[in-house]
Amino acid sequence: MKAVIFRKYGGPEVLQLVSIPKPKPKENEVLVKIFATTVTAEDPKMRGFNHPPLLKIPVGLMFGFYKPKRPVLGIEFSGVVEDVGRGVKKYRPGDQVFGYTGLSFGAYAEYKCLPEDGMFYLKPKNLTHIQAAAMVNGPLSALAYLKKKAKIKKDDQVLIYGASGSVGTAAVQLAKYYGARVTGICSTRNLDMIRTLEADRVIDYTREDYTKMGDSYDIIFDTVGKTQMKTCMSLLVPKGKYLATEFGFSHILKSITSSISNGKRVIVASSNFYWKREDLKLFKQLAEQGQFTPVVDRVFTLENMREAHRYVEQGHKAGNVAVRICEE
Repeated sequence: MKAVIFRKYGGPEVLQLVSIPKPKPKENEVLVKIFATTVTAEDPKMRGFNHPPLLKIPVGLMFGFYKPKRPVLGIEFSGVVEDVGRGVKKYRPGDQVFGYTGLSFGAYAEYKCLPEDGMFYLKPKNLTHIQAAAMVNGPLSALAYLKKKAKIKKDDQVLIYGASGSVGTAAVQLAKYYGARVTGICSTRNLDMIRTLEADRVIDYTREDYTKMGDSYDIIFDTVGKTQMKTCMSLLVPKGKYLATEFGFSHILKSITSSISNGKRVIVASSNFYWKREDLKLFKQLAEQGQFTPVVDRVFTLENMREAHRYVEQGHKAGNVAVRICEE
């Protein structure tokens, strides 16, 4: 089967399109023929071993310090069950599924074996495989932060910084679903796109300074690691919450100290620890009801994966970057 692999850390040029053996499902595994995957913002970091100092040691221990232990990247996928192990009860060949490969990665390939109880679910009927592959990492991260950690509720005033990214576009839609009043911050070129997601207000950070508008928020969600914690804390209501997907030691320390107070909170977390299979079921339902639409910026092919990585590394993608592995 075709797969994109990397045998050493480095730039996009280390990615190679090769032929590797097609896997066979074990007794409690399903074999998924992958139609689409994505390039997340984390994929180029894994490829280049470009991690914050706090993460270099744990990531190196898990995935290799000097060369990758798992040569096939890719965590999001959508495809069709082609075969199942003898013990599999929940799925059968022909089922269309989407989900998350976990820390085994492997979605940059035509096939992937997954445990029957793995992090995947039946694909929304109204979405293409390209769209469904883009409805995992961003939405589940947004759900973990907004609902599971921050306990978002109706009429909350929510500010989402980086509203046009994978997590941001999901966060805008999710916050609206829970009845919040949403302010999205993005660049000029993405203003109209965020408006189509029904944000109540959209701010162009290249022209306006959200910190000087005199507004207060119940939740400030920095999805891209570009805000100043101290400044954002000053914009919160007395028991408001500041959420950060990218964080350093100061964020962790403030998160600990604020958790034992009755005032403003800083919340940081590795969101995938909070992901549940039932979350995929929720987003399937929301998509089929027309209440959630994954945003896809560009679609590449497996053959031009290097170009996909270069585009994502520029840091200006709107929503998700998908990769078509085979035609639907």
